[in-house]
Amino acid sequence: MCLGDGVSPQPSDAGASPTQTLLVEVRDFIAEVRLNRPETLNALTPDMGPAYAALLRELDSDPAVRGILVTGSGRGFCSGADLTTLSGSVDDLRSYVSDQSLSTLPAVALSLGTPVATAINGPCAGIGFVLAVSADARFVHPEATLSTTFARLGLVAEYGIAWLLPRLIGQAAATDLLLTGRTITGVQAEELRLAHCAADPVAAAREWLTTITQNASPASVATMKRQLLQADAQTLEQSIDSSLVEMAAAFDSPDLVEALTARAQKRPANFAGYPPVESIDQA
Repeated sequence: MCLGDGVSPQPSDAGASPTQTLLVEVRDFIAEVRLNRPETLNALTPDMGPAYAALLRELDSDPAVRGILVTGSGRGFCSGADLTTLSGSVDDLRSYVSDQSLSTLPAVALSLGTPVATAINGPCAGIGFVLAVSADARFVHPEATLSTTFARLGLVAEYGIAWLLPRLIGQAAATDLLLTGRTITGVQAEELRLAHCAADPVAAAREWLTTITQNASPASVATMKRQLLQADAQTLEQSIDSSLVEMAAAFDSPDLVEALTARAQKRPANFAGYPPVESIDQA
């Protein structure tokens, strides 16, 4: 299927329709989202970022979706912001930041209850880099290229990447990639533990998500994603205290009963859908 109801990006391409810039197909509980501007290596227009975030939030609230896979059409993942927009007026550029928050930006995957995996099939830069690494797991073709590019364009570490990247690969490596804006390959990304190399990153991402959708409690996954995001702002004692509250709730959940019953009956557990999505401000 194509874009869901209520998601209406307005691409800059003359004659392009909303369904051409973002595509989604749901199969076996996994929604595959595809950035679809292959002629620009899937460069993002100002409206595409919020539209992408809205689409992921919509999928997050869909009980038929237990995993989200994001990739790009053609030979690229996402080359960054559309250069025709970047060379426009300052007022045009402000649309990338005006009235924006985590819930409207490509980094939205961090705040969702649904696990998100990105399949980096080709060039990935700038805002595309942020979109790619904000996923819960990243799979990259060995010959794909990745770059922050911000410093080389006179820009800054955008959309929270200065917070996220050091947590993924360490302060020194993150500083190197941000300040130099240098390009690395998929192999080098794996060496930095930024992503897993795969000859077919889409298949690898789907396999990872399938492991979750077939075995894990959606409620447990959503809670643990929230715990991981909160942990950086907590002391060890605070993390333990909050985990005790979550544990007490889990002990009283139907998922624990179902998991134990399924094990006793030697069958797969039939967990309920994801709980209502909580905003990051409420987490």
